[in-house]
Amino acid sequence: MKLSNNLSLNEVLISRTAKRLGLSNEPTKQHLDNLKDISVSVFQPLRDFFDTPIHVSSGYRSYELNKAIRGSKTSQHMKGEALDLDADYYDTITNAQIFYYIKNHLVFDQLIWEFGDDNNPNWVHVSFSRGNNRNKVMKAIKRDGKTVYELF
Repeated sequence: MKLSNNLSLNEVLISRTAKRLGLSNEPTKQHLDNLKDISVSVFQPLRDFFDTPIHVSSGYRSYELNKAIRGSKTSQHMKGEALDLDADYYDTITNAQIFYYIKNHLVFDQLIWEFGDDNNPNWVHVSFSRGNNRNKVMKAIKRDGKTVYELF
């Protein structure tokens, strides 16, 4: 099933952790609708602009999968509203290019520069929420062994 021209449902459901632990990672109809929204509103415009494949390192996560990976208890991944994008997988563009394109050209709920350094994040987290997008931009860093989110 295609979520957009260049993103399949399988790409946003793949999880080695779910497979290894025997966890279900099947989205509901509402989750599928949300995944289509973020795919059409964020992923596809990004893909079209750069004209290169963009890897989704994490997409939809069932409650059980999110718990197993110690994800945030309020993670938008569990609603099908978030994607983690990683350009390093194909090495044609940078994660910073992805981040700044989304920040400057697209509507989103949250955009997070995930770790890395001042030049390039390790990956980019983006969420899209139908009708309630805050365009909140943050940076994730480690402080005293804990993840902290600062306004960007």
